[in-house]
Amino acid sequence: MRKGENISKEQSISLKGFNHRVIIPLYIPNEEDYYKDSWQIFTMCITSLLNTIAPHTAISIVSNGSSKEINSRLLNFCLDNDIDQLIIEEQKIGKINSILRVLKFTREPFVTITDADILFLNGWLNETSNIFQAFPKAAAVSPLPVFRTQNHYTSNIIFDNLFSKKLKFTKVKDPEGLTKFAKSIGWSRLDEKWKDLIMTIGSDKIRAVVGCNHAVVTYRTEIFKKQTFKFAEYALGGETEGYYLDRLPQLYDGYRLATETTFARHMGNQLDESIITEFKTIEVEKVNSFKTDNILKYRPLSNFLKNIIFKKILNKKSIKRLVYLNKGLPSSKIENFI
Repeated sequence: MRKGENISKEQSISLKGFNHRVIIPLYIPNEEDYYKDSWQIFTMCITSLLNTIAPHTAISIVSNGSSKEINSRLLNFCLDNDIDQLIIEEQKIGKINSILRVLKFTREPFVTITDADILFLNGWLNETSNIFQAFPKAAAVSPLPVFRTQNHYTSNIIFDNLFSKKLKFTKVKDPEGLTKFAKSIGWSRLDEKWKDLIMTIGSDKIRAVVGCNHAVVTYRTEIFKKQTFKFAEYALGGETEGYYLDRLPQLYDGYRLATETTFARHMGNQLDESIITEFKTIEVEKVNSFKTDNILKYRPLSNFLKNIIFKKILNKKSIKRLVYLNKGLPSSKIENFI
């Protein structure tokens, strides 16, 4: 029996004034073998994030089939910390589907999508924000530069700057950061050929690496608004991140970029003393959140010209060789980059 009238009826929804949201999918099915350090790595990720973000930032954590023990800890952790949203999926639905649970309802103009094993370093937000400010077409920016990203979803950048001196191969600014990333994904070392030169684009005040990873990236949220997201078939891999995340900036003629210096670490699944030491140096900082003066618009014709037609031309080795030579890459290094 209903008695009286629900006081929520006809009331408008009033939400907090966030302008940046961080989405973190989490999968810890147990704490053995591969996952034995995962909870500590995750708490380091969150702690470093909380220390380095602006006040008007919302955090969403999606537990994707984690164990009951982990979910119980998560609930307590979120209650004790400034976590805006916790979603618990009892079944393993995969990384992308976990992200989509939040992304399709995200209202904030900027959204950072990050793996749960990323350590955020002081300055990451300011440096990422600087790139958005310096490059009006920036649609996705990572604080974690990696090698050889100039070949992935970047054909519109090369098209726009084919005859511009702003786009060129330059000396790597942070070779140690590239080496640490390589080791974090299981490489024993990073050969010199991967960390001497990198493609960058310059503005009047700043330079950015062309292309970015998808381990930790801040996106302009408008690039997701026209998308009809269907359930991803793969838990991880299977080009899901390429389809749901990496390609979307190009539909808006947006650029995928990264900071020249490393402002985030990929911790992987095993902690080492160097990461713990670096974590202890992270300080609470006062930073301003992201801002922008323009809105990216959906540009299907531009996408067809730059990312389909021009990309087919650029993918011919003879053409790419000429373009890269013109952009300052020595002929002796061409094969390492195409």
